[in-house]
Formats: sequence, C-alpha cells, structure tokens
Amino acid sequence: MAIQVGDNAPAFTLKNAALEDVSLGDFAGKNVVLLFVPLAFTSVCTQELCEISAGINAYEELDAQALGISVDSPFSLNAWAEKEGIAIPLLSDFNKEVSAAYSAQHEDLLGFKGIAKRSAFVVDGQGIVRYAWVSDNPKVLPDFAAIRACLQSLN
Repeated sequence: MAIQVGDNAPAFTLKNAALEDVSLGDFAGKNVVLLFVPLAFTSVCTQELCEISAGINAYEELDAQALGISVDSPFSLNAWAEKEGIAIPLLSDFNKEVSAAYSAQHEDLLGFKGIAKRSAFVVDGQGIVRYAWVSDNPKVLPDFAAIRACLQSLN
C-alpha cells in the first residue's frame, strides 16, 4: 500500500557512504526530505542530487535534512558523491527494504528488479509524512518548489 500524507513514516536504518548507520530516528524533531533515486552515476539522478546540493542552504534554513537513498552499494555512493560533489548524505538501500516499505520500488526497470522509483517524501519532526510523491517515470524530477512549500508550512 502506498505511503500517504498523514501516515507514520516507516522507520529505517541504512549505511551511509562511510559505512555508518543512519536512522530516520536520528533526526527526531527535525524535518527530513527523503529522496529516492534509481541508480548512482545516471544523468537524471546526478542532476537531481547536484541540484539539491547546490541549494542545500534553502533546506537548512527550513530546518530540514535532505537524504538521498539508492539501492546502490555504499561504495558506489561514496565514489558518486566524491566525483559529482554531492553534499547531502547518501544512504544505501542495497537490500531494497526501505524503498519497498515506502512503496517506491520498480518491479522491473530495464530488466532489473527492485530498483528505487524516483520519489520524494517530507517527514516532519514527529515522524509523520507531510509530502509524498512517487514517479513511475525515472526521468521525471520531483517538484522541488512543492517540497520547499511543504517545509515552509511546517515552520
């Protein structure tokens, strides 16, 4: 069942690019923007996360932490962040459990099973989903203005 606005956000713990555990609960009391991206090193995913990285101050000013989540390994995510200058934490959903919990997973994308759908969720400081967007088209970027408007409404 798809995650809806008003639902409790599924809790998770994932490895970041430095192999450290990062949990949604680590950000209790703070708004979090979860950005699921299909695959590292692809053009649209790189565009999305570089765009977020370039405008990171706008999210920090709204007391929000942006997190990128991909089914790639932490090692790939580390290399991608270094190569492209991605400034937000990247988390590895290598076991494909979190993208499934958020109903943000392709059954089959180009013959690959369980790749994350490009999606965006805003989770407020109490762990409630306040914005949810999931695309079946991996080439479509989230509406960043809508995400920022959601964050502004929470402050």
